[in-house]
Amino acid sequence: MRSPYRFAFAAVATAVLLATGCSSGSASSSSESSVKWATKTSAAAGGGMSALIAAAKQEGTLNIIALPPTWVNYRAIIKTFERMYGITVNDAIPNGSSQQAVDAAMSEKRSPKAPDVLDLSMPVTVANAFLFAPYEVSTWNDIPAAQKEATGLWVQDYGGYMAIGYSSKFGTITSLKQLLGPRFKNAVALIGSPTSGEAAMNGVMMASLAEGGSADNIAPGVSFFQKLKAVGNFSPIEATGATMKAGTTPVVFNWDYLNLPRYIGVTKWKVFIPRDAILGGYYAQSINKNAPHPAAARLWEELLYSQAANGGQNLWLEGGARPVEQAAMTANGSINTAAAVKLPLVKGTPVFLTPTQTVDAANYLMANWAKTVG
Repeated sequence: MRSPYRFAFAAVATAVLLATGCSSGSASSSSESSVKWATKTSAAAGGGMSALIAAAKQEGTLNIIALPPTWVNYRAIIKTFERMYGITVNDAIPNGSSQQAVDAAMSEKRSPKAPDVLDLSMPVTVANAFLFAPYEVSTWNDIPAAQKEATGLWVQDYGGYMAIGYSSKFGTITSLKQLLGPRFKNAVALIGSPTSGEAAMNGVMMASLAEGGSADNIAPGVSFFQKLKAVGNFSPIEATGATMKAGTTPVVFNWDYLNLPRYIGVTKWKVFIPRDAILGGYYAQSINKNAPHPAAARLWEELLYSQAANGGQNLWLEGGARPVEQAAMTANGSINTAAAVKLPLVKGTPVFLTPTQTVDAANYLMANWAKTVG
């Protein structure tokens, strides 16, 4: 499984619009090969999109890592990139974690096998920013300032909100307190352990917010799961796609885009995001500063942040994830409205954990989860 399910807490301490929607000039063929794309911080700085496309095609290969094809519609994104540019995409360890991706970038260094780009959870991203090259995609101004590093070392790309997915046999869930009732006996599950898994940790944090806690205080969430266990409603089974399909974990705390019926393959499945506990989380893109294919790496980023119909932002949306440029796309009319209306409803002000809050929450869980919940 991918890194929402696990990460090493110890490590934490478009241009699909290419020819139509990007502001860029063109470069002559004689100058394209002389551009050192590894040092360029934008397409314009290297001569424009035409020059970037030509250089990327000349490289002919892009190395990605830890990206399952089923993950937020990456199969479609990869195929789109390959079809548009004739560039072969190699995906190393598709089911790897964010930390494994970073480890590969460090161990491979300048090897031809090194990952060109990385798609990472935020704690791992922040802890390893020294590995990345700054780059500003063509849609840079449509990305909220809080969701990108100022120079482009990393930029958040897609994400969602922590949610409760549940079998429709339970009717309609409108609050976490309902889960303490007798009809949820042995039904409520997390994705892994909150002491080692990011999704599970955030599930506890969501419960904490619902119980009056804050981003700085996850303790009420631990107490909530203690109550769940005391009444026999907290399942000892760690939820997976297989357990959800089998019905052995009929109530699951997980990110909304991983809790959708079409993703897990369960038709009679509902998704609920508590109004008083809206916990958001995004992944981030970055370019390996030692990328063996620096032009292809930058062209890939342009595709991912493209607002075109077949650009990464809309393709992620079709995969159930919320693109980072969603607000701008809604305003300018480029968003796939049919896909957007299928997202679980969110009402209220979302909370996003800072890296420090994430580390503090992880440390609290390491010290208290086992003795409180087990």
